[in-house]
Amino acid sequence: MKLKTSFGDLFAYTGARDHKKDQPAVVFIHGTGMDHTVWVLPSRYFARHGFNVLSIDLPGHGKSSGASPETIDEMADAVIESMQLAGISDAAIVGHSMGSLVALSAAARYPDRARSLALIGTTAPMGVHPDMMASAQKNDHDVIDMITYWGYSKSAQLGGNENPGMWMAGSTLRLLEKAKENVIHCDLKACENYEMGLEHAKMVRCPTLFILGDRDIMTPMRAAQKMVDAMSDARVCPLTKTGHSLMMERPDALLDALITIV
Repeated sequence: MKLKTSFGDLFAYTGARDHKKDQPAVVFIHGTGMDHTVWVLPSRYFARHGFNVLSIDLPGHGKSSGASPETIDEMADAVIESMQLAGISDAAIVGHSMGSLVALSAAARYPDRARSLALIGTTAPMGVHPDMMASAQKNDHDVIDMITYWGYSKSAQLGGNENPGMWMAGSTLRLLEKAKENVIHCDLKACENYEMGLEHAKMVRCPTLFILGDRDIMTPMRAAQKMVDAMSDARVCPLTKTGHSLMMERPDALLDALITIV
């Protein structure tokens, strides 16, 4: 689906299903430098189980045109505008890493648009390692290597994908290598500069599920506790033996968790 927004022409994957009137909706938001392809499994599942799916390529990412927004709130505005153009009044909003901050901002600032919220691999504030930021600013491949290496648990770097024949780290490398120039730096900077996380958490009124990996070194489980405590209706689903890249390392367990909140 192509949506003509004020941010540019944005692409959204619908799970290979046309939207149907009066069905509930699920919106997926990807992380730094990525696109809708990280959500293929849950997108296709929910599209085949009575949901309208909108898996958005944020401006400047994937198949979407426009410049990458400089702030998390701008990204959230793009998501809300996309929902409106797609005829979605409210949705379960799901985000991973940077996308979790975008989902949080959207739910806090547009409360009528969020039926429920799922925050995957999240923390606020979301700091960025100085070496990662420096490499991203130079568009150096090192930042892609760091995101990939730090994004997986040790065991996942050696193999062990639930889908036989898939190389998780290699797939992430190729995906990040497709990012347009300066996009990764812009995304990381937006995460680092997002200072409203805890305030926005206090503003959320919908049920919220935190899905966190016990081996995540980029957004450790303990770092999300302040966000959890700030919310009026939040629960945590810890996933074992997984790092930051939960959609790739534990796709089935992640989907099972999403089914409980969507």
